[in-house]
Amino acid sequence: MDPHLLRTFVTVVRLSSFSAAAAELGYTQAAVSQQIAALETDLKTVLLNRRPVTPTEAGTRLLDHADQILFRLDAARADLTRMTQSPASTVVIGTTPLAAASTGTTTASGAGGAAAAASVTGGSRGVAAALAGLRAQMPRVDITLRVGARRGVATWVARGECDIGLVDGLAASGDSLPVLGSLSAVGVAEAGVVLVLPLDHPLSGRASVRLADLIDARWIDAPGVAPPLSDIRRVVRTEGFRPALTYEGTDTLSLIALAAAGHGLTLLPATLAFPGEFVSVRVTDPRIVHRVELIHGVLRDASPAAELSALL
Repeated sequence: MDPHLLRTFVTVVRLSSFSAAAAELGYTQAAVSQQIAALETDLKTVLLNRRPVTPTEAGTRLLDHADQILFRLDAARADLTRMTQSPASTVVIGTTPLAAASTGTTTASGAGGAAAAASVTGGSRGVAAALAGLRAQMPRVDITLRVGARRGVATWVARGECDIGLVDGLAASGDSLPVLGSLSAVGVAEAGVVLVLPLDHPLSGRASVRLADLIDARWIDAPGVAPPLSDIRRVVRTEGFRPALTYEGTDTLSLIALAAAGHGLTLLPATLAFPGEFVSVRVTDPRIVHRVELIHGVLRDASPAAELSALL
């Protein structure tokens, strides 16, 4: 299977358009159509409905494999590039918003409401403190910090666009986050999880909540900053948890403001404390944590990325 054809297929599905895919990839629309036809001929099945442009059942199945195939190819290319390059004087860190904010050891209470009991394990240093330590060891290193959603950060690291990444998500205590291709991953922090509510919400006086009782509640889906609803469905092992509002930004304060105004519920790590009129209630069932993991490909000894990884 030609990876160039596979990448074109994934782009067409993502954009739901042959012409938009052609513009993004730098091809003509005819060339994109020819590549999709060649892939369908190779696999001996129709992958896309043309009007509207949607994946067929076979195309949906291929899409499940395509992301991991392309991810591993990008990771292999990036690893070989790092092996042949001279030692870098720069380090680029990719991070999800909550991973950057949740790798310290501070325990805090939710602002304006119930105490948010938290436990952080692993003795992780915060990102800011780790970067200060790197500066002390390598005063001339140039540092870039990129913020994005979990999948985006993993893709940056796999492609070599970031040297290391910090990602976060929900997991059972001690469990790892879902596998991210061939990248190495190590846990650096775990914290309790709280539900963010308006002050006048019926659950605002509760000491704790069960997520299974909130399947049909109004939720905010904010995959760029908070655990996405797909993660909640995964850890509760049930359907439901449908979004009343989707937030596509990466600003935690904006998400909390939406939750405080009653637009829907959201989950955040109990270690965070922000100003605002809201209540945070501990999640005790299922027994889950907000987990932060450091992800990377092959790290060269004594490189800025390797030193920063050790500090984190």
